[in-house]
Amino acid sequence: MITTLTGKVAEKLSEIVVVDIQGVGYGLYLTAEDYGHIKIGDDVKMYIYEHIRENAHDLFGFISPDTKGLFEQLLGVNGVGPKMALNMLSISSTKDLKNAIATGEVKYIQAASGVGKRVAERVVVDLKDKVGLISTSNDALFMSAESAQKDEAVQALVGLGYSVSDAVNALSQVDDKLSIENRVKQALKDKR
Repeated sequence: MITTLTGKVAEKLSEIVVVDIQGVGYGLYLTAEDYGHIKIGDDVKMYIYEHIRENAHDLFGFISPDTKGLFEQLLGVNGVGPKMALNMLSISSTKDLKNAIATGEVKYIQAASGVGKRVAERVVVDLKDKVGLISTSNDALFMSAESAQKDEAVQALVGLGYSVSDAVNALSQVDDKLSIENRVKQALKDKR
């Protein structure tokens, strides 16, 4: 089993990056973010996921072990294969994708190539409690996805067209001791 590869980036092809390790070139599939960060000639350490099938032996490389961990979680979702998981990780940063999963933003996940509504919904249902915490844009307030779903003021704003993360952000500036109705009114008033 290959867990890491350390070498020099020899080539960047359309779908893969070739990492040269003592004269042997390993072709790695990368997320769009990782692909954009590395340059030919860079010395890199990549965390590897091997996908072995009857007719193929694919290697998926990740600069960060956190990204590899999320990739493996995505693979645990029924109907998600390695290429689809890589496509999901390529639509944004790992942090943004985790937030989208935690807040149930199915349309955001659907933006990945080949990901339909049912698969995106399955990703949210299976992983929303496993991806950690969501945060507001200023990272000062942390709220678990589960408590955001139970907050009636958040749900009221979602009913008015807000995403869960936008609703949490809007309510973060409002006194949580107010009634639900007043919290929603204040959040809407502050949004103008």
